[in-house]
Amino acid sequence: MSAGIAQRYRDLRDALDEELRTCGREPGSVRIVGVAKRQPAEAVAAAVAAGMHDVAENYLQEAQRTFPLLPAVRKHFVGHLQTNKAKAIAALFDVVQSVDRAEAGLALSKAAQQLGKELPVLLQLNISPVERFGCPPEEAERLAETLRMQPGLRLDGVMAIGPLTQDRERVFRAFELAAKTLGRVGGSTLSIGMSGDWREAVRAGSTMVRIGEALFGARG
Repeated sequence: MSAGIAQRYRDLRDALDEELRTCGREPGSVRIVGVAKRQPAEAVAAAVAAGMHDVAENYLQEAQRTFPLLPAVRKHFVGHLQTNKAKAIAALFDVVQSVDRAEAGLALSKAAQQLGKELPVLLQLNISPVERFGCPPEEAERLAETLRMQPGLRLDGVMAIGPLTQDRERVFRAFELAAKTLGRVGGSTLSIGMSGDWREAVRAGSTMVRIGEALFGARG
């Protein structure tokens, strides 16, 4: 299993870099974040050994179980942020990608200050009509201003989940909206693209893709 995952990571890195060349972008300019949700630690460790430096989790409890078993990586929280778990999340993770409302930012700010750390965060946008979470693009500048005022936080950019559709042009347009919103919000990180739509994300300007199934296979 480990050898297969390592090869999938290398193949994905090669395919991603080829897509970047096709778009006239620099190979290596998009970071791969492996989403470890419900994956055994040894599977994630195999991708890390193959060169992956970033690992994401959706749930705090799973991260608390998995992360201690991994080599040193940059740890991303990508799930919905419950404010009562903000302190534990701020302590365990290096980046929080899913800040979609002011209350979440305030809770993280308080936690980061108590921990004496600066916590990089991304503003989560809602660019899909079926997505439950995320800030509407038209409200993003106001939320970004609030987040930038919070001590202990550093707003690095935006994250979004693409729409669930086979219409590739619709997916691309949604990602374009995220990219345009980043231009208004400010920051250098555009975290868009997952296993089924990373090519459209790269075309739209993604700097970070979040990959689970394409690396690790179907979740348990």
